Amino acid sequence: MGIKSFQGARRQQNTVDDAPLTVSDYMTRDLITFTPNQSIESVMQTLIKHRISGGPVVNEKNELIGVISEGDCIKQISESRYYNMPMQDQTIEKHMGKNVETIDGNMNIFDAANKFLQAKRRRFPILEEGKLVGQISQKDVLKAAMELKQQNWK
Repeated sequence: MGIKSFQGARRQQNTVDDAPLTVSDYMTRDLITFTPNQSIESVMQTLIKHRISGGPVVNEKNELIGVISEGDCIKQISESRYYNMPMQDQTIEKHMGKNVETIDGNMNIFDAANKFLQAKRRRFPILEEGKLVGQISQKDVLKAAMELKQQNWK
């Protein structure tokens, strides 16, 4: 008597390859950006108004030169009070993060999710030929996962 397989026939499933899976498919292209000579106060107003936690800082050629976050602004508030210095004169150039990690727009969305876990970042800018073209956030990765779940994870 031969050995029988208990797996039975497998239903043909939609493969993950059918779905658009790159960062560029899910990134935000319409970005709120900042310039290095903007005041801390104007950045804070923009963050509050648009309910965002930070954003890229670009030069006049739309090249990424930094990122400014709520945390950077809070640090400036704390220091201005501690040193009794007015904040109105402060620009973000000295306070933005300059060592900005970017992500490739052609990267697979699952690899991007892994990069978020490793880097402990909330967002990554995407560059093409040195120019800022978009940004992907953790929320964008969640949206991609939900779309894929509807197609594949049944």
